[in-house]
Amino acid sequence: MKKVERINVIMRYINNRGHFTISEIMQEFNISRSTAIRDIREIEAMGMPLVAEVGRDGGYSVMNNSVLPTVRFTDTEIKALFIAFMATRNQQLPYLKSRQSLAEKLLGLISENQQDDLVLLNQILLFEGTNPHNPDLLDLSDLPHPMLEQLIQSILSDSYLWVTVQEEKLMNSYPIYILHLYREKSIWLIEGFDLEEEKRQIFSVDNLIDVKPYTEKKRLRKKKIQEKLKMQEEVANLVVELGPKAIVQFKKYHPLKASISYTNPYQTEAVLRMFVDVKNSEELTEMINWLLFLGRDMKVREIPVEVLEGVRERLDLFL
Repeated sequence: MKKVERINVIMRYINNRGHFTISEIMQEFNISRSTAIRDIREIEAMGMPLVAEVGRDGGYSVMNNSVLPTVRFTDTEIKALFIAFMATRNQQLPYLKSRQSLAEKLLGLISENQQDDLVLLNQILLFEGTNPHNPDLLDLSDLPHPMLEQLIQSILSDSYLWVTVQEEKLMNSYPIYILHLYREKSIWLIEGFDLEEEKRQIFSVDNLIDVKPYTEKKRLRKKKIQEKLKMQEEVANLVVELGPKAIVQFKKYHPLKASISYTNPYQTEAVLRMFVDVKNSEELTEMINWLLFLGRDMKVREIPVEVLEGVRERLDLFL
């Protein structure tokens, strides 16, 4: 472990424990006594208020009401943070309304040489969804639905919620347990367990009208919810073997519920197993398009007739 990384970890360790000895630091981080003492002195110099306790069992204590000093980042970590931040342009992510101020604060934490490196990276690195002629330009679609942040704040407090959704011309409310909040095809979706119907439900955040806490005292426990969901799982009706080219396409895009299992140690062969709801016309069309997107480098073991016919019809149109 490098020195900067070790000192950051030691600071978190100290802050969490409140009291420690040099021997404990030596044992926990597998370092010598002289190294432990030097690290403690450096941490003190950085501003962490440590109080030395004399006596046979003495050690150090963190002064009450103290705040953990700023964590230092390595040059590589700074670049990793900045590149990750650049890659989120036009991704409709929450809490990123003030991108400019966030970037300025990040740059203010580092040296001038590091700033020059980041400015250069900003000029030469382009990511999907950015304007190559003006990478700093943000589309209007960059801002997520205004209900998204409210929803996330509610989930952080409690996963049991009442959600009100606009469905065609009606507004319906559902008591749900939040399973996942995810983004697919540029749309934020809520996946939840309906506590009344006792089944999985998916709602678009764009259709969300209101979010409230679920105040009922009698709640279905998380373990019971998972048991009911497992019983409702559909048996896979699409099984496909993927070669290396199809795996590359899979990594570029795949439906959230699709996953693959690699069948060799080099990860050049894999098997895809999933359930396709052929009664859902939208899902059926999406699956036909996606299989064509995967390309020819695959072998079908099992496929619903409706999907197979759809693929053939689409190929006939091309030919």
